[in-house]
Amino acid sequence: MPHLLPRFDLPQRSRLPLALMLSLLAHALALVAPGLLRPPAAPAKAPPLHAQLRPQVVATPSVPELELPPEPPPTPAPSPPPKKAVPPAAKTWTQSVRDQLVQQQNSGLFYPAEAIAQGLEGEVLVYFIVDTQGNIAAARVEESSGQPLLDDAAVRAVRRLRSLPGDAPQEALLPVRFRLR
Repeated sequence: MPHLLPRFDLPQRSRLPLALMLSLLAHALALVAPGLLRPPAAPAKAPPLHAQLRPQVVATPSVPELELPPEPPPTPAPSPPPKKAVPPAAKTWTQSVRDQLVQQQNSGLFYPAEAIAQGLEGEVLVYFIVDTQGNIAAARVEESSGQPLLDDAAVRAVRRLRSLPGDAPQEALLPVRFRLR
């Protein structure tokens, strides 16, 4: 194969010093300007974005504080019935929830005895889903009280809710408060 580049014939004695000088020059150039001999590094990629879906909050009803009375209140004397009976107003779903939680408290199902003994208080935000019959289909702690005993009691109390009125949303957040007097 013929050579296309011109050939330089150097005497045997001058080839070695020339090769050494070229090698030193290449090494010095690599130390002084390293970017000239290597291709530039690819720019760093941005970290991938992470997204998380959160459930849509439909309504946040206000539920009264349910406090444990130190003693049962005395039963009041029955009052005479009114002369003209007025039909009761239809309950809203928040009134129904409040009434059912009060019934649970009166039957001893709401505030755990162990939590009362330990003097635990707190507020739990419970997210729940209502099925087509007005019953609770699912419930979970959305924001903890910091006390697992109270968190579990709040979720159990919400899961016991039944027959909520038709105006109840399909999903909602419910603050459940545990207070001792």
